[in-house]
Amino acid sequence: MPEEKKLVIAFILDAKGGGRKIGWDEIRTWTPAEGILWCHMDYTDPETRAYLVGKSGIEDVVAELLLAEETRPRSTFFEEGLLVALRGVNLNPGADPEDMVSLRIWLEKNRIITTRKRELMSVQDIIHNLGKGKGPTSAAGFLADVAARLMMRMGDVIDEVEDEVAEIEETVLVAESHELRGLIATIRRKAISLRRYMAPQREALARLQTDELPWLGRKELIRLREVYDHMTRYIEDLDQARDGLTVTHEELLSRLSEQLNSRMYVLSLVAAIFLPLSFLTGLLGINIGGIPGADYHNAFIIFCVFLVAVVGGEILLFKKKNWL
Repeated sequence: MPEEKKLVIAFILDAKGGGRKIGWDEIRTWTPAEGILWCHMDYTDPETRAYLVGKSGIEDVVAELLLAEETRPRSTFFEEGLLVALRGVNLNPGADPEDMVSLRIWLEKNRIITTRKRELMSVQDIIHNLGKGKGPTSAAGFLADVAARLMMRMGDVIDEVEDEVAEIEETVLVAESHELRGLIATIRRKAISLRRYMAPQREALARLQTDELPWLGRKELIRLREVYDHMTRYIEDLDQARDGLTVTHEELLSRLSEQLNSRMYVLSLVAAIFLPLSFLTGLLGINIGGIPGADYHNAFIIFCVFLVAVVGGEILLFKKKNWL
């Protein structure tokens, strides 16, 4: 069980869609005559480092790239083979899909080495298909298969993003602004995180189609071209979703500004009505001699009627100027 944790899994492919599961001992003694070797490893494990750096026979620079903690999608051709770094959406329980998982792949004609830290459902699909005899039959087929499966699961996540954007656009006129602003920020962050890795991944796929390898056949190139086309469409969908969120956010800010202006307008009218009343009551409320009506017992009633008349005059003036 500890050995399985370190290695993750390894197969010798039979070139017919199936494979035989093996362990470290058979990996170390493997020769190309036995079939295509696929080793799937956890790059954080010391045993993986010891094998890649000292016992695998690959160049040190390739080994270090397979063991690197952080890497962006890329494809690099070497004399002995091809190094590809791809990203897939994180569909592990409790994880955010936009927290994309890195998969590093070293491909030779008769050997495949993949390293990762977190689990990828696309790789699990390939392992499952090998058990049923429907897996890849060559190193080039493995690359095309894993790239297609990574792209397929990205499509599901991007469709969810588009649905969320459409739902927000429908509710923008009825929901509270502060509620939608939080949702918009969350979806925007998701779209930006996805595009951050999908754009360089598209370029890596494009380079695979321009640089030729003798064991990368026409069938695999066609599949990689389809993956590239789908990836391009998904990036365009993300751009469209991001632009839609920008427009929606501007609409929310406009609504908030209108609400604020409306409330300020009401407050201004109230202040305008009570300004002359405050002036009159303050003027007649000063405690000095000579205040008119101080000795007349009906003066207060007359003054209140006068204030009401002032308010009525102000309202008529505001209506005449279309302020009400």
